Amino acid sequence: MALKGNLQDFTTAQLLNLVNIARKTGVLKVEGKEKAIISFLDGKLIYAETDDMRGDLGQVLYRAGKLNKKQATLIDEKLQGQSDRHLGHRLIKSKLISQTDILESIRQHILTVIYSLFAWGDGTFNFHAEPEPAASRIRIPLDLDLIIVEGSRRLQESERLNDELPDLNIRFQFVPRPENRLGKMNLTQDEWRIINYISPKNTIQQIAHANQLSDFEVRRTIYGLMEAGLIAPIREAAKPTTTRGRPDRRDSATGGRSPNSTIADKRGVVNRLIDRIRSL
Repeated sequence: MALKGNLQDFTTAQLLNLVNIARKTGVLKVEGKEKAIISFLDGKLIYAETDDMRGDLGQVLYRAGKLNKKQATLIDEKLQGQSDRHLGHRLIKSKLISQTDILESIRQHILTVIYSLFAWGDGTFNFHAEPEPAASRIRIPLDLDLIIVEGSRRLQESERLNDELPDLNIRFQFVPRPENRLGKMNLTQDEWRIINYISPKNTIQQIAHANQLSDFEVRRTIYGLMEAGLIAPIREAAKPTTTRGRPDRRDSATGGRSPNSTIADKRGVVNRLIDRIRSL
């Protein structure tokens, strides 16, 4: 099956549905605000990447917080050309990362990429059959039925969030005595991470960049914290005083230490980076 066209005439959901129904194997290339490559095997999504979301295993693990930047750079420099499967095997053998870490990081990477494509309204696409797509990658078959439903739901939610928080340069501050509310709430890992960056100095965009979150993810979390009555937008944004655009990180809600900080650390709120790669 060869298929090409424009996203203005054929949406991402329709393209995925076609591949799903036909149970096709091949590669879908999309060119819009950037380039995306999506691979399918027997009608299942097995891999995806964009220019901004590279699919190299080292970069995927770095974005997932499983490797620090130094480790990811070392992998890129020293182990270029190796397949992700071989690299993954060596990382597991070295006991630096578990198989579960690798599979879950790749799964989240694939889903983040594919969900972002639902918002692409302009661009061209080209699907062509390949007997062994993404052969060098660690392929994780994902059902397209659930992805199409979730992607469409996220698109609707994203449109609503864009209306509520249209400007990523908005800054937020805590409401008076937020600790009274924090102690009664069961916040997610992403919410705790973002709370650590809430400051009149930090824009939503800076917070997203510091936590490696998409625009959708940071908007959804910020909006949830705002609806919970923990934070409020600063109408007249203060000029940033951070160095080189780096966001100011503090637990300003609780005077330097968040409630249940030990639990939060265990959950990965504060990502502990590994100092060096051991015996790759």
